Amino acid sequence: MVNGPWLMLKKVASRPSLSLAINHYPSTIALMRHVAALCCVFSLFLLPLAGCNRGDPIVVIQLNPKNPDIIYVATNDYIYKTRDGGQTWTNLSRGMSHSRVISMALDPAYPATVYAGTKGDAVFKSHDGGQRWASMRSGLDDATISSVVNQFLFDPTDSNHIFIATTMGVSETKDGGEHWVKKMEGMKEVLMVVTLGMDPTRPAILYAGTSGGVYKTIDEAGHWEKVNNGLVSPDIIKSSRALSVTSVLVDPFEPDTVYASTLTGLYKTMDGGKAWVRIGQSLQDQMLFSMILDRTKKGVIYLGGREGVHRSEDGGETWGTLNTGLATLNIRSLVQSPTDPTVFYAGTNGSGLYRSKNRGEIWESVPTALRSQ
Repeated sequence: MVNGPWLMLKKVASRPSLSLAINHYPSTIALMRHVAALCCVFSLFLLPLAGCNRGDPIVVIQLNPKNPDIIYVATNDYIYKTRDGGQTWTNLSRGMSHSRVISMALDPAYPATVYAGTKGDAVFKSHDGGQRWASMRSGLDDATISSVVNQFLFDPTDSNHIFIATTMGVSETKDGGEHWVKKMEGMKEVLMVVTLGMDPTRPAILYAGTSGGVYKTIDEAGHWEKVNNGLVSPDIIKSSRALSVTSVLVDPFEPDTVYASTLTGLYKTMDGGKAWVRIGQSLQDQMLFSMILDRTKKGVIYLGGREGVHRSEDGGETWGTLNTGLATLNIRSLVQSPTDPTVFYAGTNGSGLYRSKNRGEIWESVPTALRSQ
């Protein structure tokens, strides 16, 4: 008999009957009551078992830039770390007053320094690889229980100089998070900043993907200007409907070329945001969660969404799928290794972590014994 707490999930139907199911990955036993004719779950109890908790969505992946065996992932509830390429994992969330981690970043110069952006409790920082955490919210005191830190962006010339994208706007620190200052001049109407992109050759140029489209600054966020021409139709701009930009990336080979992935499609500008065109309309699903521009191959783009991983080798004109080996096609996070450009990791919504050693041609499951204990 396995001992452990049972968790009750939401009732969604009536007139129940009983059934029992064990997940294909035996980390969970589910006792279900359902309406047989509709196959609707009435109530669901989960019993955690020892082993791999593969059902958790992996929403963030961070790779150590100096040691490829050190990987961090965040699920909806916890942060985990492996030092041996995924064979064993450690829960790093202890000591954080809020475990809902939305974003993470490793200091590129000192990768033992880890930043975590949360929902409801701003920023945490660790100097020892996640063993101990300290709150870093000076200047972020207006953060509420619903505030979210979506992304960290480092100045390539100074790793203590960081920008963050939040639901409260853009903030900046020049002392490694000790103090934060809002940088919102020119984007007063913005309700939420989801993502930031930096020109790798001119780091004073930033792009912000927001609930109101894309903004650009040429003076390190001193002043922002909206650059939405062609990105959204006028009726959406004038209405209250948000354009959900999920990623903005500057082409490392042609810095005036910028890509913006959204929950309604992919866009490209070749003149620094003056005009956008929609690309990738042949993709079966236009809800895009993650994007990578291959740093070693010009014009190569990777996308992750509800239909798996897609790749274009001609700047977005044509696309192919890269789903061999994936147990699910719902991709929540996608990263390219900083130490080997042929290695990619994909975080899924329910089937764990996957690794490819040949730029996505074949994926293999990475052991993820992620436990809350």
